[in-house]
Amino acid sequence: MKTLVKFLALGAAAGALLMSAGAARAQMLISGNDEKVWFDETGKTVNQPPGKDTVSIIDIHDPTKPRILANLPLMNTIIGPPVNLAITPDQHLALVANSLDWVKDGEGWKGVPDNKIYVIDLTTSPPARIATVEAGKQPSGMAISPKGDLALVANRADGTISVLSIRGKDVLALDTVPVGAATDSVSAVAITPDGKHALSAKAAANKVALLTIDGQKVSYDKRDLPTGVFPYNVAVTPDGKIALTVDNGAGGGSDGNAKMVSVIDLEADPPRVIDHVTVGDSPEGLAISPKGDIAVSVEARGSNMPKTAFFYHPGGAVTALKIDGKRVTNVGSIDVGALPEAVAFSPDGQYVYVGNFIDQNLWILRVDGSMLTDMTQRLKLPGQPASMRSGPQ
Repeated sequence: MKTLVKFLALGAAAGALLMSAGAARAQMLISGNDEKVWFDETGKTVNQPPGKDTVSIIDIHDPTKPRILANLPLMNTIIGPPVNLAITPDQHLALVANSLDWVKDGEGWKGVPDNKIYVIDLTTSPPARIATVEAGKQPSGMAISPKGDLALVANRADGTISVLSIRGKDVLALDTVPVGAATDSVSAVAITPDGKHALSAKAAANKVALLTIDGQKVSYDKRDLPTGVFPYNVAVTPDGKIALTVDNGAGGGSDGNAKMVSVIDLEADPPRVIDHVTVGDSPEGLAISPKGDIAVSVEARGSNMPKTAFFYHPGGAVTALKIDGKRVTNVGSIDVGALPEAVAFSPDGQYVYVGNFIDQNLWILRVDGSMLTDMTQRLKLPGQPASMRSGPQ
């Protein structure tokens, strides 16, 4: 792992500048809306027929007044971490992974692993899907390199990472990299700011895999880091010094118990987990500000469960995590809507967008130092937001 240390010593400043420049250009937000999965009054999942899912393309040029540009009829699902989509740094393309297809199951419906990646042209008016690319089995979390020439997709049902090349508006599947067993539930992936390394969350194995990127060649380092239980999502700070995972806990859902965020030191040789920070129940959404000074953990906190459950809350919460070098601290939470999953920062890091699945809306939170304030602004979405990303991430 000396290569990683060398990169961090020589390239962190350049990477940070690249991220800052990209963030300054970002104008778009995308939301994947699932209309197939509902919850009844007992908290039981009810599967509806397919055909009403959408991907919303949202203009955030004015970050306090998001405006929907298009609602594309594309299948999407809440099953998986809320990072199954991404925007290229130049804002020309969006990629959306559909992890589950919907098939008849007797009188009802059920999800089975899909392999589709939708390619959306953001430069047209309105934006439109221009291609579909095949990845591995049940593509879930996704990341695009800072240069915008490579995408990695975590395939949850086969323990692999799909490698996609991006050249202009052409997206091609290049390779499939095994990083674990199919039962490891490889759920999410993040790329370091220099584009030379990646981390992949192996949720069911309670580990994060380390990968090396050489141009468009991706290899598994055969080294995993032990996080907390069920690391479902992963992100890297803009300076490349640390990575964070949200550890969802045994069972991967709300159970009334506190969970945690693991802190990974990427400058250490070899990289290692250096801390665990307590957060609320059932964290899935995770995002780090483009400024690198704050991260947010989005927690369901039983808001999709029956009211009789001892851990039921009418809404979920967003926890602010202050980042000071390699020290990460929980500085407080703010209540949001029912079953929050999706989250993204504005390009300047001054606002946080939260998608509430059950409420079918987007909330805007203002960042005040390291604290969050509800601006009481709501954007109604055409469906239930299961995932969200601004660009670049």
